[in-house]
Amino acid sequence: MISFDLKCQCGHVFEVWFRSSTDYEDQQRRRLIACPLCSGSQIGKAVMAPNVAAKGNSRSGYSAPVAPAELSDGGSGAVPAMISAPPVLPALPPEAVAMLNAIAKSQAEMLPQSRWVGNRFADEARALHRAAEEGEIDAPSPIHGQATPQEAEALAEEGIAVMPLLVPVVPPEQRN
Repeated sequence: MISFDLKCQCGHVFEVWFRSSTDYEDQQRRRLIACPLCSGSQIGKAVMAPNVAAKGNSRSGYSAPVAPAELSDGGSGAVPAMISAPPVLPALPPEAVAMLNAIAKSQAEMLPQSRWVGNRFADEARALHRAAEEGEIDAPSPIHGQATPQEAEALAEEGIAVMPLLVPVVPPEQRN
């Protein structure tokens, strides 16, 4: 097993384990890896510190700054300023964990009855809304997909109810 720190196009860094580096490369090539925070599929390796055992007489607690790695999307090659590793956050209170679990469970129960429309979400939502208003269908069927904040705001201004999914969703074609 091998562990990599990966980074999405939004800058989220996350750790993933693979059977081998070849397994990582295969999944990367087939675009089977998605960010657990935003479902982004443009993933590249982040800079990692090697896991080297410290000598018994060395000081601990020092964290050297790391620079984010360039994404594998053929970016400009510019390296941002050095950043320190993110701080370790305290554990969530049990009530927050229970609430997040309930949200995730509810969303997992709803999604199978909903149709994935990808980045056509705004257009599909408008079409369903119009069809319901014109009496072509009784009620719009549930859909889920991707929309920009501007598209979601425009839908709300048009009277079309939308809401974000609170737990990131991996598109069906990217599931392994």
